[in-house]
Amino acid sequence: MTTINEIKSVDWQLKLNETASVVEGIDDIDQCILIILSTKKGSVPHRPEFGSYIWQYIDSPVNEAVPNIIREVIDSIALWEPRVEITSVTAEIINSQVKINIGRKIKNTDISGKLELIL
Repeated sequence: MTTINEIKSVDWQLKLNETASVVEGIDDIDQCILIILSTKKGSVPHRPEFGSYIWQYIDSPVNEAVPNIIREVIDSIALWEPRVEITSVTAEIINSQVKINIGRKIKNTDISGKLELIL
């Protein structure tokens, strides 16, 4: 656990759901991706384009929902998280939740990996 006094990166933010902790580096990017994808587009008053429309497709037939969710993931991350390059995306709908696997690489580095989200 990193605290505010131990921050070493220029890019950092408070860790969600944890008091007095911060995330930085790849963890900061992953938390930003989670925030982007879990925010309903139009729900932030002064940033109406922030977020994604993933939630609109959850009740659609799977053959329509999955490609639209994948497109939303790619488009939203490309627009709102310029530090990362998406290498792969898969999506699966399980009991009205969306399981998303994202392959990502931090631009201008050799750091890459996968992120799994359940929204």
